[in-house]
Amino acid sequence: MDRFATLEPVKLYNSSSTFKASSRNSRLPSAKAPAPFQIIGRLPVDIHILILTYLSVPDLSAYSRASKAFANLAKDERVWEVRWNHFTSHSPNLPTVLDDLENRSKAQNGLLKENAPPTLAVDAEDDFGEFTSVNAPKDEMGDFVGAFPPHAVHSPLPDASFPPKPNYRSQYVRAHTLLKPLLSALSGAPHAVLSTLFPSPSPSLSHQAHTLRVLSSFLSFRVKPVREWQNLSSALRAAKDRFDDGLMTAFDTSDSKNDEANMKETSQASWDIWDGPPDRWELARAWADKREIFYDQSKWDPLENFTEDGQLDFDAMDAFMGHVLRALEEHGTRAVNVFPPEAGVLLAFAERLAHEVIAEYIASLLDRAREISNEMFLKAAAGSFKEAWRLVDATFKVASTRSDAAITQTQAEDVVYRMFESNMDEYLDEEVEFINQSFDAICRTWEKQLSERATIPAPTADHARFLSSHNPAQVKRTVLASFTDVLLLPVTIVPRTVGHVGKAVNAAFTTGSSAAVQGISMLNPQRWGAPSARDGYIQDFEKGNAGMLFEIGGDEDDEEDIQEKGGTSSRPTSMSMHSTSNSISSTLGDSSSQRSTRQSSTTSTGVTTPAPSASASTASFDKMELLLSLDIALELIHADREALKRVETFIGYPGHYGHRVRDTIEEIFVLLLQALGERHIRPGFERATDQMRAYHPEEHEESQSVAPLLQFFELAHVGDTMQSMIQVYFDKELASHIDRTDFLNTVVREKKRFEDILDDCVAAGMNAGTDALMNQVEHVILRLTKPREYYPAEDAAMDLGPTQGCQEAIKCLGMHCQLLKGSTSKEVLEVFYQEIGIRLIAILQKHIKRQIISLNGGFQIIADLNAYYTFIASLKVPTIAAEFSYLKMLGHVYVVEDAKDLAQIVRDVTRYGGAYRPEDVYEFIQRRSDWKKIEKTVDKTMYNLSFKEDCIIS
Repeated sequence: MDRFATLEPVKLYNSSSTFKASSRNSRLPSAKAPAPFQIIGRLPVDIHILILTYLSVPDLSAYSRASKAFANLAKDERVWEVRWNHFTSHSPNLPTVLDDLENRSKAQNGLLKENAPPTLAVDAEDDFGEFTSVNAPKDEMGDFVGAFPPHAVHSPLPDASFPPKPNYRSQYVRAHTLLKPLLSALSGAPHAVLSTLFPSPSPSLSHQAHTLRVLSSFLSFRVKPVREWQNLSSALRAAKDRFDDGLMTAFDTSDSKNDEANMKETSQASWDIWDGPPDRWELARAWADKREIFYDQSKWDPLENFTEDGQLDFDAMDAFMGHVLRALEEHGTRAVNVFPPEAGVLLAFAERLAHEVIAEYIASLLDRAREISNEMFLKAAAGSFKEAWRLVDATFKVASTRSDAAITQTQAEDVVYRMFESNMDEYLDEEVEFINQSFDAICRTWEKQLSERATIPAPTADHARFLSSHNPAQVKRTVLASFTDVLLLPVTIVPRTVGHVGKAVNAAFTTGSSAAVQGISMLNPQRWGAPSARDGYIQDFEKGNAGMLFEIGGDEDDEEDIQEKGGTSSRPTSMSMHSTSNSISSTLGDSSSQRSTRQSSTTSTGVTTPAPSASASTASFDKMELLLSLDIALELIHADREALKRVETFIGYPGHYGHRVRDTIEEIFVLLLQALGERHIRPGFERATDQMRAYHPEEHEESQSVAPLLQFFELAHVGDTMQSMIQVYFDKELASHIDRTDFLNTVVREKKRFEDILDDCVAAGMNAGTDALMNQVEHVILRLTKPREYYPAEDAAMDLGPTQGCQEAIKCLGMHCQLLKGSTSKEVLEVFYQEIGIRLIAILQKHIKRQIISLNGGFQIIADLNAYYTFIASLKVPTIAAEFSYLKMLGHVYVVEDAKDLAQIVRDVTRYGGAYRPEDVYEFIQRRSDWKKIEKTVDKTMYNLSFKEDCIIS
């Protein structure tokens, strides 16, 4: 029974045998493919493999006959893998077609007998060479395939322990065997090719389309199944065109009958044989060409969107877009139902509507708008894009009716984006140019009004100021609340008539908007007018709340008290940021030589503003608050916001234009900051500073206050309100478009620069104002100090209260300090108080050295110094309070009668904390009325010398 045992496969060659490149009769191992680095002849194996992938199939037999090594290379899987992959990648329905052909072949020819006598059939016209079919027993092995039907190539071995492995060559042999008989039909008459390929009964349109697609890939330049593949491919192409023409005729007939089922079958067959780009599919283009929407544009006139007075009214475009969207819904729904989803017919139809219908309408609309004005062009561009955007929602809505429509929201949006790209460059350039011109016109108008004082309205009885209220910070909060209401109002991008907008929206615009704007405008200094008297401002301030615009409610603690209680101030922003304290520290130390009039100031925008003339510098100081205008700030912000909202319409643009849109948003905000800072705030503060430097107290003896400094505080409040408005605008509108943490961002840097401009202007103004204030204080002290104030008669009645000059000086300082308190940050306030204290000490020291002081007058000096110390201590600046405590102690040198005790006081350097050296105190005691009597004793005690004994005069 052993002779009937199962035979095991045996290797015919030794797999470890080496290859000799120089021997023409050398053999390759049959069980292992040659390595790429091996050489056959003079070329590596991988070069041979590459050449074989480009040879036609009939040429492979001639190549393999050269040697056994070439024959083995011709069977290499790498050769057939490239050919097979190209074949299948261009024929997605190849397995179905091959199975159908195989089944039809079996039905026609019947099954072959399994035990047919072994014969080798060679056809002289066969191009497949050694790969032809051969009748051989099942167990026959050799270089040729046995005579089995194509499916027998894949039949399993008798032993199930050796399952067949995937073989690209065997798969191709099967396809080649089944498809080659069909090639003979392509050699006949062109009109008979289709009838020969698909004899009666004709298979379905889908099968015919798949077969033609497979044959087209079979006769491609990468497969080359026969030597005459090029001629056969041309004949097949003609047959495909004839077949496609028939499908187009059938589709048109079904379309006229509204037979969507037949239309779907026909379009699917046409799509299956189409090998071009989807947007050039002839059947879909022919269907779209017959839609009336592309030929009825004469019914719609784009110029109807302009009213008789040249304004925009998009009711006409609204009706036009409604017509286009109805056509899209009608024809797009049919396109989704009858065309294959992967063809993208709906998307192509929507894009054609956008470019050929909507774009033409918009082009005529923009041309007319450009003729009217640049502003009209900008409004028309944003409005027309907004109207065209309705196509996106309609397209996506139609596509969603079929689950496999394969259209995303992004693809629908790209249709409109691509359509409008031709207008984007001009629009963005014009937007920046227009907003720049608008800002320039607004600033020029203000400069003209500023130079013509006659245009300022007369003062009204109920005018309001920040300083006239008991809480300027609360007034500013109310102003900002009104401004926020205005800022949140929608900007009309697509103009409509009243019927479209509705009464409710109109009411919101006419009531809420006007109320908020009126509230802000009433706080505008330009509308306040100017009192006729120079002290009118002071008188208005002293009225308390009589002139308040808003009803504030109960009293609130100032910022300092709130901080002491552990709370936080609700003030939106300070008049000057923390950086201002550094600016003031450096600016307040400037000498009076800086008071020279500036000849000219050049803004960053390149516009030169002339310096105020001498008459302007010496003009009355009751109009300084009119140098800034909240109306101008509102007008600039309003113009900027309109431009911003127009540009935001295009914020979703992808790619290059998306970057340009974001850059434009940043640029128009930067232009706003430059216009408001360089063209409005800086010139206003510079003129105010020049006016304060031109202030001379001796010319205003009837006033106990510094009018320009009071008005400068009001001006600073207005500037702070403008900065707060910019901050609110930035937070509400710009913050979402930029990265606040990016310190290199243009907007972030320019905003910081704008804040620095205001800080620097306030610092310079406060420096000049402090000079004016202290000049006024010194003038008050000098004017109200009597000649014998500190050297009274011996029998004069003693009144140890402060002198009138001291009281008036403290009153002047207290009033001005109170105005600033609660209106700026604590750091700036401390710097201001410190500077006042330092300058006041210098004034008092100078004033004391100017007097002759008796013992009784010394008590008067001490009374004045105590009053000054009490005032300074109320400011709560420890460093200055300490300095004044030492100055107060210095007054004791005028009430000590004994000269030796006086000398000991002078020599005590620790008595004044190092603030005064003995030499300094010595200068003060020289102002005593009895100095001539006690001078020798003081000198001898201080320096231990006597002129009689120690000095020799030769």
